[in-house]
Amino acid sequence: MMQDLVKLGAAAAAPKRGIQLDGDGSVQYHPKDSLAITGAKVFAVYGKGGIGKSTTSSNLSVAFSKLGKRVLQIGCDPKHDSTFTLTKKLMPTVIDALETVDFHSEELRPEDFVYEGYNGVMCVEAGGPPAGTGCGGYVVGQTVKLLKEHHLLEDTDVVIFDVLGDVVCGGFAAPLQHAQRALIVTANDFDSIFAMNRIIAAIQAKAKNYAVRLGGVIANRSAATDQIDRFNAATGLDKVAHFPDLDVIRRSRLKKSTLFEMEPSPELEKVQNEYLQLAARLWAGTVPFEAIAMRDREIFDFLGYD
Repeated sequence: MMQDLVKLGAAAAAPKRGIQLDGDGSVQYHPKDSLAITGAKVFAVYGKGGIGKSTTSSNLSVAFSKLGKRVLQIGCDPKHDSTFTLTKKLMPTVIDALETVDFHSEELRPEDFVYEGYNGVMCVEAGGPPAGTGCGGYVVGQTVKLLKEHHLLEDTDVVIFDVLGDVVCGGFAAPLQHAQRALIVTANDFDSIFAMNRIIAAIQAKAKNYAVRLGGVIANRSAATDQIDRFNAATGLDKVAHFPDLDVIRRSRLKKSTLFEMEPSPELEKVQNEYLQLAARLWAGTVPFEAIAMRDREIFDFLGYD
């Protein structure tokens, strides 16, 4: 029952004695070693809410699949819309599936929570606990646990976590405990870059105890990138891709389609190639960025905020 989910989430979030916490005195979700994802390259995509993480994640998933990779995309947002351009509809979540069997996970089958999307990309929506209760980290942990129990990660080359908005709690930072690289999606504006700075701080914290490192910045919905470039130069980051604010990208969401399914055009081909190049670069392996986040007052002054 849902009460069990809340209790288990609280228990999973409790700090363990002798473990150095990721934050100063914070309570974090710590996955068991048995839940580590091995054999696949794992990426976690973060950024300000509404910046286009799901669009970026889904098209990147397709790009990997076009390179012949077996891809699994995991949506980590209670509104479970990460994969709808891949599947053409909102899919039931892991939490929905668990509720149907009164949270007896052994009764679930893979087809109860894993769905095939465009070009063979496998799709999972983790979902989340009811608003104001439970732990997002527990939900991520349960999703990975189910995938491992059903051996669904053994035949996977790439896992992409598409994560809810800014990093505001240890729960939604949980995918960083599974990923090797974290990618930050940002626009060329104050709010997006401010959120990016907070995400860098979260990755710095997780890197103390986990393998995750910064994989770079994806500039999105921006014609210019001058402010992103200034921030990157000051903190030790760099762009790995740039997607301008194009109408074809907006229309792809309205059509519930990835960019690789839209009517061909020179403009679209350029964007598709950018995704394919990004996938190839990430698959080849990127040197991690050792970025240093600014303090809040510092970034306000840096970006010219009065």
